Amino acid sequence: MSLVEGFSVTHKRYVPYSHAHYGGNLVDGAYGLGMFGDVATELCIRTDGDEGLFAGYSTVEFLAPIQAGDVLEATATITRIGNRSRELRFEARVVCRATPDRGPSAARVLDPPLVVTRATGTVVVLVGSS
Repeated sequence: MSLVEGFSVTHKRYVPYSHAHYGGNLVDGAYGLGMFGDVATELCIRTDGDEGLFAGYSTVEFLAPIQAGDVLEATATITRIGNRSRELRFEARVVCRATPDRGPSAARVLDPPLVVTRATGTVVVLVGSS
C-alpha cells in the first residue's frame, strides 16, 4: 500500500446509449460523479486496505457534456492526507467519442482528451486501516 500525496488511480468506461437521458444523446452529469465514487473506492483500498466512505464534495465543475458512445476516463489523486480523511482531486475526460455522422458504429480517439468534469472531495477511512 502506498499512502502518499500524488498517488492516483484511473478507471475507463464506455458510456452506453442506454444511459442517454437528453436530446443529442447527452448523459447526466451524475454519471461522471458515479465514476468518481468508484475510482475513490479503489484508491482507498490500494492506500488503506479499506473501501472508505465518501464524506462529500467541496467543488464540482461540469465543463463539457458527456455523450452516449463516449469512452470516459476518471482519475482520483490524493492531495491531502489526514488521520482518517483523504482529500482527493478528480478529473473525468472523454478519450474516445462516437461519430455517428460517419456511420452507426464510427468513433474517434480524442487527442487531447476532452475534460468534462473536475471535482474535489473528501473520503474517510477506518481508524487503523493503514
